[in-house]
Amino acid sequence: MNKRLLQTLPLVTLSSLLLAACGQPANPPAANQTTAKPSTITTMPVAAKLLIANPSDFVRSQQPVYLSYYDLGLTAQQAQDLVARRAGQLVPLQHLDRSGDGTRDTLFLALDFQPAEQLQLHIEHDAAALAALKLPARTQAEISHKVGGEWQGAKYIGGTFQNVQQLTPPPQYTDHSEWIRYEGPGIESDQVGYRIYLDWRNGFDVFGKTKPQLVLQDVGQDGYQSYHEMADWGMDLLKVGQSLGAGGYGYWDGQKVERVSRVGQHTAKVIENGPLYSALQITYQDWQIAGKTVTLTADLSMTAGSRLVNTRLQLSEPLDNLAIGLAKLPDTKLIQGEVEITGHAWTYVATWGNQSLSAPDSKLGMALLFKRGQRTAQTEDEHSHVSVMKPAGNQLEYYFLAAWDGEADGIKTEAEFIAYLEQQAEQLTLTPRQRLHTAATAAKLQQPLTAEHALYWGELLAKSEMVRQTPYYAYGGWDYERQRPATFEYTTGLLLQAYDDLLQLKPNAEWQQVISDVVNSFVTPEGDIRTYSIKKYNIDSLNTGNMLLRDYLRQPNEPARKALALLRRQVAEHPRTQDGAFWHKQIYPHQLWLDGVYMGMPFYAFYTTEFEQGQGLPEVVKEFKLTRELLRDANTGLYYHAWDEAKQQVWANPETGLSPHFWGRGLGWLSMALVDVLDYIPAEQTELRAPLLQMITELAEALPRFQHDSGVWYQILDRPEATGNYLESSASAMFTYFYAKAINNGYLPPSYKATALKAYQGLVREFMLVHPDGLVSLVNTVQVAGLGFGRDGSYHYYMSEPVFRNDAKANGPFIMAAVEMAKLLGYPVNQ
Repeated sequence: MNKRLLQTLPLVTLSSLLLAACGQPANPPAANQTTAKPSTITTMPVAAKLLIANPSDFVRSQQPVYLSYYDLGLTAQQAQDLVARRAGQLVPLQHLDRSGDGTRDTLFLALDFQPAEQLQLHIEHDAAALAALKLPARTQAEISHKVGGEWQGAKYIGGTFQNVQQLTPPPQYTDHSEWIRYEGPGIESDQVGYRIYLDWRNGFDVFGKTKPQLVLQDVGQDGYQSYHEMADWGMDLLKVGQSLGAGGYGYWDGQKVERVSRVGQHTAKVIENGPLYSALQITYQDWQIAGKTVTLTADLSMTAGSRLVNTRLQLSEPLDNLAIGLAKLPDTKLIQGEVEITGHAWTYVATWGNQSLSAPDSKLGMALLFKRGQRTAQTEDEHSHVSVMKPAGNQLEYYFLAAWDGEADGIKTEAEFIAYLEQQAEQLTLTPRQRLHTAATAAKLQQPLTAEHALYWGELLAKSEMVRQTPYYAYGGWDYERQRPATFEYTTGLLLQAYDDLLQLKPNAEWQQVISDVVNSFVTPEGDIRTYSIKKYNIDSLNTGNMLLRDYLRQPNEPARKALALLRRQVAEHPRTQDGAFWHKQIYPHQLWLDGVYMGMPFYAFYTTEFEQGQGLPEVVKEFKLTRELLRDANTGLYYHAWDEAKQQVWANPETGLSPHFWGRGLGWLSMALVDVLDYIPAEQTELRAPLLQMITELAEALPRFQHDSGVWYQILDRPEATGNYLESSASAMFTYFYAKAINNGYLPPSYKATALKAYQGLVREFMLVHPDGLVSLVNTVQVAGLGFGRDGSYHYYMSEPVFRNDAKANGPFIMAAVEMAKLLGYPVNQ
């Protein structure tokens, strides 16, 4: 689906939208920048201002930073003259084609940071400065083959080497054909070089370098044996044999690795060959594997100052059990990184020892870095140490590296190697904290904040999500944020409710039909709910029931009625603490989480009001009272994320059972639950309403003390100066919604209007990016945060979860906040 959906959506049915979503589309439709139409944004000298911080307590040298033209609000043509300056001085940069589609789309920066340092950069239009910028070449990607000779069977005789941008070997080409220089494409930085065999072996080899200068252009010019002996630049270090080598990929059949061997055709292409960033793309056409015929595309890139090769694999269809690995050699040690971490965090597996061909006692380390949650097994076969991986849909991203003691400043010991790997894993996990303010967004913020303008931003984000995600949330679709098939997930219900709130102010029959179709797509004719299991007793599952109930009240039908009753049955059977607080999940016993109050209580209140004359409302209110009693901190007025009745969890204080931190979105969930549940408690039931109104008043008084000058809030609310902490969009959107709705409904006095206005204006200014195709994105959302295995509740844990964009957990509350702000500013409400 392309961006034209913005205009054509009224003519499209949900089922047709999902035809392309039964598998995983290659990219979210709106991410295809090449189809973007130029906007009317006027080119300005300053395109953007960027505040960017090192989230680590160690130096980061040559930190890669990718700024897409799309995020800068510019087309490729408008962005071609961009430079970056820090304190008036040019920053090393390169314009590049990150996507590999032949069009430049990204401004790449290589930044040096002191521990916890924050830099301020200006992204400016300056064609003359860009033309004058001359950087020494520190990366290279190349491939060359012989011309002027002739084929004699599978051997090429005579000729000289010629560099090319793209190469598809002829059918007779195989290993040792002596046609491609060093037998495949190569890529290097000023640290190390690699080659990939472009034949049935598909091995990954290491060129150790004794000097930082680029050398691949000379390697193998004097024959195929020279680089196996020490030269002034270094040598080929690794005996690959039948292994995956220094980070290659293949398929795990349960007993051994099947390399990418049975391939119809190989094509290698140089995507970028620049001073700071170089990239190769290798396409394996018609790979015969596991009874399938699959096309595999591998994008490999390196950046200046780094040993790492970023490897992005794209499959033409799903294929589980992808294998990545390292050669298994004698006299080496297998080293594994941390596994008790969040599944989104990066970890590693590595080898260290006398595995270099340069000398019997020469040390070589090799490593794979990957997201912990994507590895399903660590195993081995005769030739390789193997990490079995589960792709996210059709995609897998990982890194490989090699470190040789013969480098100019090489790593000499196992301890040094492990320390290096730990820092590399942290750099991948804790991405630089960015605050990007673009001229394109600023141009849309010139007018005063009126009711219409407040609603405009919510409607624009809703329109953008209708292109990117919303229709795909239906059963059979694809959840781009979670990179998995769509499910009856709380995020689905959250975003659909946001649309429903918006449509109550600005009706749109076509959008109303889409959200109705999405939520009902999970309901079977018998009244079951696809992808839902009551046996999990997961309180998150109840949230989408709100949207199902809203839709049912408009269009009563028996399957939906039965599905709602099934969710109500979960409420009745759901396990509780001794005092009656709902467990978060069956797999999280004895635990009360702030998240769960929002996931369960609004639905419970809504259902019991509609079908049970409100009989369950006292239990709903009890949940809030217990939450206040158990989780509220009297000194700050904030709430801890969770409480363990058993006081046994690793994150729980052994005396109080409390988790240690005030997580922004956790409290955001509670704040929304407070104002939403009051919708269902009749005004005359003052005794039931009183505890919630008290909590609203207390929270409204506490939050401004932790509000940033910009109007928004931090990921960890009370630690603004802590290394790595950042302004977070989902919590900020939730608090904005809380204030605006509470004022609108009379739960808070009008004196809080200034707080609400400051929060909403901060939301837009800090987190909204206007793109050149007219769509917008909401950025700086923590993707997830929980407690349990690998999630110990520490400050470092909350920093280690990915910072995401266009996440329903922020987009939904933002749209809801826009609706309530519009009401607060006088937008007429349809009765």
